[in-house]
Amino acid sequence: MSVIDALKHSVHNVFKAGAESVMRTRVTSTFVEKGVVTPEEFVLAGDFLVAQCPTWAWQSGDAKCQKPYLPPTKQFLVTKNVPCRERASAMEKFAGREKHLEGEDDGWVEAGGDGMGGGDDDDEDVPDIEMSGLSVSPPKTPLTVSPLETQSTTTDETQAETPASNASSDDIPDMDDFVDLGAEEGEDEAALAVVSGTKKTEEDSEAHILKTRTYDLSITYDKYYQTPRVWLCGYDEQYRPLDPEKTLQDISAEHARKTVTIDPHPHTGTPSASIHPCKHGAVMKKLVDNATSNSGEPPIVEHYLLVFLKFIASVVPTIEYDYTLAI
Repeated sequence: MSVIDALKHSVHNVFKAGAESVMRTRVTSTFVEKGVVTPEEFVLAGDFLVAQCPTWAWQSGDAKCQKPYLPPTKQFLVTKNVPCRERASAMEKFAGREKHLEGEDDGWVEAGGDGMGGGDDDDEDVPDIEMSGLSVSPPKTPLTVSPLETQSTTTDETQAETPASNASSDDIPDMDDFVDLGAEEGEDEAALAVVSGTKKTEEDSEAHILKTRTYDLSITYDKYYQTPRVWLCGYDEQYRPLDPEKTLQDISAEHARKTVTIDPHPHTGTPSASIHPCKHGAVMKKLVDNATSNSGEPPIVEHYLLVFLKFIASVVPTIEYDYTLAI
């Protein structure tokens, strides 16, 4: 963000804070007409999201930062430790290269080995066993032993074991006569080698664990724009706090530096990347209109946040949070 843009953003925040202090809280529902919601509708949609997606939960936040138009225990929504396995640029290089199907398969994308709909190569036929050149050998003839040979062998073995069975019981040593060598000699070197080898194996196993960035996502209610607002607090692969500027790497290029700003979280004060809500109402109005034209009736307000999070997924395509309905 340039110096001029940063100055404009600061001035806007001051103006917005002043406007919110004097403006009335919306109480009339206009989410179908304008794509915005009241605080009560925000809570209804949040309750539905928590019920359908248990990874989300309500938070009360700092008592000094609580908003009077929201319940004390339902100030904002949060989901934690959301994985982000790759940067947004890695996904964007494939955008627009899919081959969309038509007819009965309208709405689907052609599958292919290259992940971009390249399905021109014929699949290799799996050969039958009879055609693969493999053969199964017939079982070998079992070895047969005559009854006389069996009797003779048994007699010899019995005679050989007889002297051992007549041995005196005094020849059997008493275990109490043995000394606990382990106690005298200390730790066994062989045992130490086994423990050391186990530790090394565990370290090798951890080396193959995929370490990714993670995010804590939160949704607040913006009184000025009368829409939800998403906040991103990231952690790197070692779970250290991620510089908010690096969060832009996980935001689509279309929105990074344009609709994403770095601001203190309204309830925690932590500097976080935020998707600015100035266009949220217009986008939600369009999504509601599309849903209405497809189904013949507008969606219920409880589904508002599910639709909203589907829209946000296009802004942060590699952050894998949950916004699906439970079946």
